[in-house]
Amino acid sequence: MQDLAVNQIQISRVSAARTGDRTAFDELVGVHLEAGYRVALAILRDPDEARDAVQEAAFKAWRRLGQLRDGRAARPWFLTIVANQCRSVRRGRWWSVVRIPSVDRMSADFETPSAESADLQRGLARLAPEDRLPLFLYFYLDLPLEEVGVVLGLSAAGAKTRVYRAARKLRPGLELD
Repeated sequence: MQDLAVNQIQISRVSAARTGDRTAFDELVGVHLEAGYRVALAILRDPDEARDAVQEAAFKAWRRLGQLRDGRAARPWFLTIVANQCRSVRRGRWWSVVRIPSVDRMSADFETPSAESADLQRGLARLAPEDRLPLFLYFYLDLPLEEVGVVLGLSAAGAKTRVYRAARKLRPGLELD
């Protein structure tokens, strides 16, 4: 019963946003901007690039409101746009020309003083973005496998496989007690 009420509220927000209501759009997407920033930071590993990618993704979400189907959750839809924007940024010319691998540009949001956390961060930094993203979505953002699959363009079973394989790639680099 409660899910039906939440679904009706979202449908009305989507309808209002499609007619140009900025408040409805902010209620629909604005609550997911922080999660979008964290996804962008996990992929791009640069706070400035991540902010730019989320801003561009929000603009694209506004233009693509027609693609959000009634009854579908806005979070995986928006995070998919963010992830695709980050992939576009990584494919861009400057990512292929300018590389500074010795500089760790992760945000302070992910830094903690413990040695175990530092090992984990180094291990994650060594992973390719395609492997880092499913782990981040599942473990950091605590998304269910269905939503991880939507963001990655996979089924829930495919998302589970991606998370498992990425975790296996991460394990050898970690020092376990």
